[in-house]
Amino acid sequence: MIDVATFGETMASLRARDPIRLGGAMRLSVAGAESTVAIGLARLGHRVRWTGLVGEDETGELVLRTLRAEGVEVSHARSDPRGPTGLMLLERRVGELTRVIYHRAGSAASFLRPEDVLPALDPPPTIVHVTGITPALGPGPAAAVRAAVECGARVCLDVNHRSRLWGREEAARALRPLAPRLSIAVASEDELELLAPPQALTEAERVAALLEAGVAEVVVKRGAEGASAYTAAGTAHRPARPVRVADVVGAGDAFVAGYLSAVLDGLDLAGRLDRATTTAAFAVGSPGDWEGLPARGELDLLAAPPGATLR
Repeated sequence: MIDVATFGETMASLRARDPIRLGGAMRLSVAGAESTVAIGLARLGHRVRWTGLVGEDETGELVLRTLRAEGVEVSHARSDPRGPTGLMLLERRVGELTRVIYHRAGSAASFLRPEDVLPALDPPPTIVHVTGITPALGPGPAAAVRAAVECGARVCLDVNHRSRLWGREEAARALRPLAPRLSIAVASEDELELLAPPQALTEAERVAALLEAGVAEVVVKRGAEGASAYTAAGTAHRPARPVRVADVVGAGDAFVAGYLSAVLDGLDLAGRLDRATTTAAFAVGSPGDWEGLPARGELDLLAAPPGATLR
């Protein structure tokens, strides 16, 4: 039985130490919101499946090899000759500001269809995790998301809006119809309006409208201010865990991995936020999207005093 199944685009990722236009060294890895969640959950001991299309190229092999090495089940993922594996370039431009450049138009993942995804959801997993990135890749991926939310499992959607892929109005038109099928909705403060009805103007109204539509849990990510979770029975808030910032890319996906892990473990609302803010802090405090995510036995490491050495 699979605990969490997810799908989407995982790309080759090149991180530059200096501005890209100056040249220099770059570090090759892989990156993708859904695969970061999958890796985070696998490290915490859950059974996770990722499905997607990669190109028939060496970077596609890197994606699949990395996910297998991290304990993510990829039996339904495959290489596709119609397009290359997507590419993401990242540069630390100034201070803690990171700039992302995508090369993903026409990638293999843009050809994803419901028939690529639905076999991986049969029998239904405990939770299906989708993001607002996948429907931005094209009509086929959008149809795959619509089909997946109907599979009979609990569904978690992270809005995860990418302005370089589509505008806010287009995103809202695609995401709002999904709300009645969601068990868990995750959004940052500025993304909540893309999922809630347009007549809801404040955060409180948007949360109330989503709960009324049938969403069981609405989770609002607040970055350095922590996060809040709302249900019909109550509300919880937790501050962000203090950590020296190394890299903020991937923190939101690490947060979702921690939250879903706590859901699977049956923790209460406050406990879910505690684990989510903890896994997010590991991501923020480590370079890379997913490389620093914790194993279950490491969740308490942030309680050690700054500069401590564990012997």
